[in-house]
Amino acid sequence: MIALSLPEIKDFMNKLLCTDTFGHFLLKEAVILGSVTWSLDGTIQPDFYSSDEADALGLTGLSFLPFEQVRPQCFDLIKGRRTPSYFKFVFLLSPKNLERTLLSTHSSFTPEDITGMFINLKFQQKKLLLTTGISYRIFSVDKSLDQEWDSLVKRFLTAHEISFEEL
Repeated sequence: MIALSLPEIKDFMNKLLCTDTFGHFLLKEAVILGSVTWSLDGTIQPDFYSSDEADALGLTGLSFLPFEQVRPQCFDLIKGRRTPSYFKFVFLLSPKNLERTLLSTHSSFTPEDITGMFINLKFQQKKLLLTTGISYRIFSVDKSLDQEWDSLVKRFLTAHEISFEEL
């Protein structure tokens, strides 16, 4: 797990809310504190979509919605003259990207061993913090995947020209 400060808040928020930079991540949850507290649970409600709709939207086999599908609503909640005093977004890799990541890192872990690979964003006291994490279904003292995930996240940020400082 790493903790990174994201000093260019305005630029980052533009990339988060106005581009598809984070669109392929799944949204586990979001909390936005403005004039009221908005709490979003990214869990897909299975009865909401027909199987044809779920297939057409690429939701089949997913437990959480891709951020791209809720990004406009998040933008509407955050935009305006007054910045929210707090927000938190919890993103995770899709099952397909989790499997790809495990293959590309030559990890000994399988997708069944991992509950999720996370990126957590928190804005508080006018500071934006990103942390990474992995939730395992099994016990392991092997932290090589954690280190690979941290490295991949830093490369992702660099590739999208998102400045960060390690804490």
